[in-house]
Amino acid sequence: MLSCFCASRKLVLGFLAAALASAALLGAPLKAEAIDFKAHGWWLFSAQYGQNGNFSNKGHTGYDSLEDDFEARSRVRLQLDAVASESLSGQVYFEIGKFIWGKASGAQSGGALGADATNMIKLKRAFIDWMVPNTDLSVRMGIQAFRSPFFALDGPTVLTADGAGITASYKVNDNLSLTGFWMRPYNDNYTSENGSQDGFLDNVDFGGLFVPLRFDGVAMTPWGIYGAIGPNAFRSGKNFFRPAFGNKVDTTYFYSGMFPLLADKKAINRKTPSEYGNAWWAGLTGELTLWDPFRIAWEFTYGGVNWMDDPAMDRKGWMGALLFEYKTDWGVPGIYGWYASGDDDDLGNGSERMPYIVNDFGVSGFSDTFAGPDINGLERDRVLANTLIGTWGVGARLKNVSFFHNLRHTLHVSLWGGTNSSGILEKIHDRTGKWMSPNVNDSTNFTVPVGRDNIYLTDKDYALEMGLLNQYKIYENLSVNLEASYVHLMLDKSDDTWGLATTGGGKRGIRDAWNVSALFIYSF
Repeated sequence: MLSCFCASRKLVLGFLAAALASAALLGAPLKAEAIDFKAHGWWLFSAQYGQNGNFSNKGHTGYDSLEDDFEARSRVRLQLDAVASESLSGQVYFEIGKFIWGKASGAQSGGALGADATNMIKLKRAFIDWMVPNTDLSVRMGIQAFRSPFFALDGPTVLTADGAGITASYKVNDNLSLTGFWMRPYNDNYTSENGSQDGFLDNVDFGGLFVPLRFDGVAMTPWGIYGAIGPNAFRSGKNFFRPAFGNKVDTTYFYSGMFPLLADKKAINRKTPSEYGNAWWAGLTGELTLWDPFRIAWEFTYGGVNWMDDPAMDRKGWMGALLFEYKTDWGVPGIYGWYASGDDDDLGNGSERMPYIVNDFGVSGFSDTFAGPDINGLERDRVLANTLIGTWGVGARLKNVSFFHNLRHTLHVSLWGGTNSSGILEKIHDRTGKWMSPNVNDSTNFTVPVGRDNIYLTDKDYALEMGLLNQYKIYENLSVNLEASYVHLMLDKSDDTWGLATTGGGKRGIRDAWNVSALFIYSF
C-alpha cells in the first residue's frame, strides 16, 4: 500500500512538473486573481421565561413538554465572502447551534458541561454569484436563501428557506426587472421496502418567476411558482409520510403546509399517490407611497397542490392582507387586516387552505415574534402558527417608536379568528373514533402535524395576541431586544367542536401562553 501511495505521489508531482514546463515553454504566464475576503458574523444569546407554550402545561409547569419555564440558549452565525470582482464572488455561511445551556442530548443540545458536542455546526449557505459577460444577467448557484415576494407582511408566506438551486436576475430597465429560480429541496431519498435507496420518482422541484415593477411612489411584484412533487419523495417502504426524514424541522413544515388535514391517516385518506403532484402559486404584492408619509401595502396569493390520482390529497386556497401606515418623527403607527380561506367539512375533497412550501425563518405576520415565526430563530415562537393561513384577523401597531437615542419600541395587538369549518372535527371523529386536539403536542391522538400548524382554529375560535418589543443599541455592533408577549386563546368548548377533545396529557384545560425574553445580538 505504501509503494502504491509513493508511486501515486510521484505521478502527480510529475504531472504538475510537466504542466509547469509546458506553460513556461509556451510563454503562458501563471496568473492568480486577487481575492478580497470579507467576514460577517452574528452572536445571539437569549434568556427567556414563560409558561404554557402549547396552551397546556401537559401535566407539569414547564413552558411546554420539552422546556422549563426558564431557558437560556445561544447561536452563532459566520459568513465568509470571497470577492474576486464586481462580476464574481462566492459565499459560505455556517451556523453553530442553537443550543440550550446545560442540555447534553436531543434537540437544541450541546451546551452541557464540557461543551464538546460535534453536531451543532451546520452549513447554512454556500453559493457563487457571477455576471454573464457583457450582459446585465446575474446568476447565483448553490445553497442559498429562497423567498417569495412580500410588502404588507413582515416576511414571505409561501416560501422562506435555504435550499440548493439556481437564481437568475436581469434588469430590463429602471422600472422592470426579472428574477427566475429553480430549486431542488428533495431528491434521491426514497428507501424501498428492501431497504435500498432506489431514487425513483422521488424528486421535488420548484421553479418561479418574479417581476418587480418600480415607479415613483408605486412598487409591485407579480409572481408565480410551480412545483413537481414525486410520489416517492417522502416514502420509506409502504409509508408515504416517513416521520424521520432528513432535516426533521424542514420536513415538518413541508408536511404541515403542502398536504390536507391529517392526510397521513388511513381513516382520512385511504389512497397512496402514484403520480407526480403539481403545485402552483400566483400572487401580487405591492405598496403605494405616493402620499408620503402615508403608506398602503397589500398581498394577494392563490395557490394549490393537485394529485391527479387522489383528490383527497389536494389542497388549494387563497390569502389577502392589507396594511395602512403613517410615518411620523417619533414612530410609525399602522392598522392591518388579513383573510385566508379555510377548510370545509368535506374530508373527501382535500383542503381549502392555501398551501405553502416552507416557512423556515423570518416572520410572516405583522410584528408578531411570538404567535408566529421569529426572524432570529432563537426565541420562543410559532405558538399559534407558522403562517396566517386558515385564519382572519385585524390589528394595530406602533412601530419603531423612539423617544430616546438608540432606543426603539414596537407595540402591537391582534385579534385572530379561524376560517376552518367547525364541522370538520365531528367528521374526523366519525372516521377515526377520536377527537382531534386543537394543538399538535398531543400524545393521545394525532402527534404528526401533517396538514396543520401548531393551533387549528375553526370559525368558532378566536385568539387575542399582543406584544411589546424594545430594541436598544448598546454599542455600534451590540444591541439587546427586550420582549414581552401574551396570547389569550378562546376556543369553542361545545361538544361538537373542542368540548370532547384533549389538549395533551389527558387535560382539557386551555391556558394562556406568555413569555418574556432578553436577546443580545453582536454583529460585525
